[in-house]
Amino acid sequence: MPSPGQVDRLTDALAHRGPDGEGRLEIGDTTLVHRRLAIIDLETGDQPFQDRAGVSLIANGEIYNYRELTTEIGPGTLSTKSDCELPLHLYKCYGLSFTHHLRGMYALAIHDSIKGQLILARDPFGIKPLYYVSSPHYFAFASEAQALIEAGFAPRTLSPGACRELLNKQFISGKSTAFGEIFRVLPGETLVVKQGEIVEKRYLSALPEKCPSGNDFVSLESQLDAFLMESVDFHQRADVPYGMFLSGGVDSSALLTVMARLNSEPVLTYTAGFGSASVPDETSQARAVAKALGATHVEVNITEKDFWRDLPNIAAALDDHCADYAIIPSYGLAREAAKDVKVILSGEGGDELFAGYGRYRRALRPRWLGGRDAQRNGFLDQITVLKKEVPPEPRQNTMNLSQYTRLQALQAEDFVDWLPHDLLIKLDRCLMSHGLEGRTPFLDKPLADFVFCLPDREKVNFRRGKKLLRSWLDKRLPNAQAFARKKGFTVPISRWLGERSKELGGMVSRQPGIQELCVPDTVVSVFGTRSKRAVQASWRLLFFSLWHRRHVLGLVPEGDVFDCLSASSEH
Repeated sequence: MPSPGQVDRLTDALAHRGPDGEGRLEIGDTTLVHRRLAIIDLETGDQPFQDRAGVSLIANGEIYNYRELTTEIGPGTLSTKSDCELPLHLYKCYGLSFTHHLRGMYALAIHDSIKGQLILARDPFGIKPLYYVSSPHYFAFASEAQALIEAGFAPRTLSPGACRELLNKQFISGKSTAFGEIFRVLPGETLVVKQGEIVEKRYLSALPEKCPSGNDFVSLESQLDAFLMESVDFHQRADVPYGMFLSGGVDSSALLTVMARLNSEPVLTYTAGFGSASVPDETSQARAVAKALGATHVEVNITEKDFWRDLPNIAAALDDHCADYAIIPSYGLAREAAKDVKVILSGEGGDELFAGYGRYRRALRPRWLGGRDAQRNGFLDQITVLKKEVPPEPRQNTMNLSQYTRLQALQAEDFVDWLPHDLLIKLDRCLMSHGLEGRTPFLDKPLADFVFCLPDREKVNFRRGKKLLRSWLDKRLPNAQAFARKKGFTVPISRWLGERSKELGGMVSRQPGIQELCVPDTVVSVFGTRSKRAVQASWRLLFFSLWHRRHVLGLVPEGDVFDCLSASSEH
């Protein structure tokens, strides 16, 4: 059983995820702790939940079909109006298959004192995170890896192979984390733990294993319209104010189009801009879309000053390392949105689901038309920054892709790798660091099943992706310019880093984490080069330095980037 001090530290480390309340429950040698961000059933939805038979539950997330499930099992069965109480009763009815009935995002734990087992489960898309440590003395789990470290359940010991992977591809695949003793519960995974050991694993896929053949694909747009309306309606279920992130692109414009139809009051939208001529800027397009749909629009300008000031805190929030440029605007938007709302709808998953990435089209083209396979080689390995003795992390991919088309196989790989371990980690940490919940209507099982199984020709053609979604949007909101060439959403990293690259190169090369994994002289030369590849490498090395400072050295951010780098190089 954990000591009271460990429980206190674990709870404190997760306070930002649940600023609205705390609950604890001791059952024999097991302690369940919950921090609450109150979204549904504000008055009686405190956790943990426990029934008379000795089954208890704590959960992070939202069960969007809770009203339908309540009708199915009978309203008198529930002791609260909380959506998160439902899995407790579904487990009693269906056993380990209870997750098949859930429509939502969740990371949850069920303690069954009768069977002497603990069940951990995570939603199929991996929207909500869940981590665990297994040792001969205890089994511990939490919504963030850093909480397990702060509580003393795991050391700050790095896995060199995992760190090589994160530097090469900006995130880590599979169940591994940067910390050698901390592992992820994988998206869609259900684990059964008895006496501190995992004794059974089950898996629920986000995507259909086989797409039905011979479907009637007539009136695809009307079918898509129905799926979108239902998904967004479900994702708006909340007892608190909500808004959305609007980039001006196809995905977020489509979501706002649906939200405007479903809401009688103006939708509150947030857009990030950089005020820089060095990168594409879609704030004017977002403004036009918001105006056309009558939204209340907020624009947040992210400046170079914000970048240098906020980056240490952003790295501190990303305990599960993710060096995606988009963490910068996501963090700034979340800070602004948290002043007004507690829930944000966002377009993550749209590119993966509707095949929006250019790399999909390039992989489908013949080589004589410019086709090429997706990049699989290590990014920093190609410029010899990493020490040769640092071992690579074995690639963890057990997917059976033989039943899919070439395009579907590429999409499926992203659904188990890039999406949960990069985009959704970014969304979760940037928002939850401000006590804000992020919801992703495109990552809804009925919608995902429908779109994934569309014929490839309804997703992509030679020049662009998202064919069906663009056509749907163009008819409902011409102002969205659905078929216009996408400008892209790029952070002006090159300009920001370039102006201080010589100063940064020496400081980054002296950081303990960099010296452990990289060749310092090569790091300095990378910062002194202005090529696109060198800038991207410089960004990854800088972010890793700040991440290592907080999560391995245990140093709390004080001051801006340069203050932090100066202090940790002396550590």
